[in-house]
Amino acid sequence: MNDDTHTVLSRRELILTFGTMSAGLIISPHLTFGQDAKAPAKIGVIGSGKIGGTVGKLWVRAGHQVFFSSRHPEELKEMVAGLGPSARAGTVEEAIAFGDAILLAVPYKAYPQLGQDYAKALAGKVVLDAGNATVARDGQELVSEVQQNGIGRTSAKYFPGAKIVRAFNTLGYTVLAREAHRQGDPLAIPIAGDDKDAVATAAALVRDAGFEPVIVGGLDRAKEFQMGAPGYGQIVPASELKKKLGLSG
Repeated sequence: MNDDTHTVLSRRELILTFGTMSAGLIISPHLTFGQDAKAPAKIGVIGSGKIGGTVGKLWVRAGHQVFFSSRHPEELKEMVAGLGPSARAGTVEEAIAFGDAILLAVPYKAYPQLGQDYAKALAGKVVLDAGNATVARDGQELVSEVQQNGIGRTSAKYFPGAKIVRAFNTLGYTVLAREAHRQGDPLAIPIAGDDKDAVATAAALVRDAGFEPVIVGGLDRAKEFQMGAPGYGQIVPASELKKKLGLSG
């Protein structure tokens, strides 16, 4: 796979290239590829509200280890207790240290401060970026930056060194909870990133959550499924999403 191949990553391709999906294998500088085919992934969730909590729960049910975090980790105890030993909760620092991959699911207005506080710790890690920028919540300045530069490049600016992959930003948490592992063609989740290994990792995690990843391209193309763009809010299978975005294959 190269940057010019904008396609749905097939299950066969993932198996041949990155190991079986059931392995929950994460490619990162902190994990040795292929040593234990049954080892679950270790995922840190920054922001364990509606999106972070929903997707994190899907990963726990898929057999992964998930560390949920928020500004008030004590409020996560009840949720974690109901998920069993593969789930735990704590601070953002603990979640970053724990995870070989990170799900970032906080209001976009928090990105500048989070970047100041944690960009160094996130450097080199795969970061699935699920944030969206809205004027009412995040302010006109950030929204203008996103509109001018694209949300992929904007996120990368605030977290330099992280392997950003845009994912899980296009649909509400109720849709994600309802449609995961649905019968028939799985629901499409568009993803975009510049690092091909990080994109493959994100694609595997999208599949494990119960959806079909559609690789749109690099971070520059993440603007095609940011809020207000054609790929945003599409509750469709991969074949239909690809048509809407003009992707081949």
